[in-house]
Amino acid sequence: MSDTIIRLKTPLTRADMGTLEIGDILELSGTIYTARDAAHKRMQEAWEEGKPLPVDLKNQFIFYAGPCPAKPGRPVGPIAPTTSMRMDSFVEMTFELGMLGMIGKGERSDFVGGLCKKYGGVYLLGIGGASALISNQVKSCQVVAWEDLGTESVKRLEVENLRLIVGIDTLGRVFQTREIAKYRR
Repeated sequence: MSDTIIRLKTPLTRADMGTLEIGDILELSGTIYTARDAAHKRMQEAWEEGKPLPVDLKNQFIFYAGPCPAKPGRPVGPIAPTTSMRMDSFVEMTFELGMLGMIGKGERSDFVGGLCKKYGGVYLLGIGGASALISNQVKSCQVVAWEDLGTESVKRLEVENLRLIVGIDTLGRVFQTREIAKYRR
């Protein structure tokens, strides 16, 4: 981990993910998609039934967030990552659908690091509790699937310099595990 900020712009590849290490600080720009619990459940139903998804997740990032409605003149209202562990049962499915990584907050189940390693993906940590600030990094927001889910619908966001930390890298290493160990010595 260094204090250098790594600037990434989508589209990205698995090879790009392989250059990241836990603790790296990123500023991500480009297209990402929001999806929370209800959207993941619908994705799983479609996937299990062999139906096409309304969004192609190949080489995409899923931001575990449900933005609040926008005020006039703004693309989005307050938006921040939700607790990621609630989506852990969907991680392998979304990797199989081509996802590069997830953006959320908090720890993950023990098996998620192994899935990041298996699929060459990453888990990026957002900043919880900073929804008004994060909304300034969102330049556009468009509902692309399941509008009936309201804030939990799938949305395409264009972000600029979204500040993130690599929480799990493609080697399956977990940032929190390393950091906690430092303080146990």
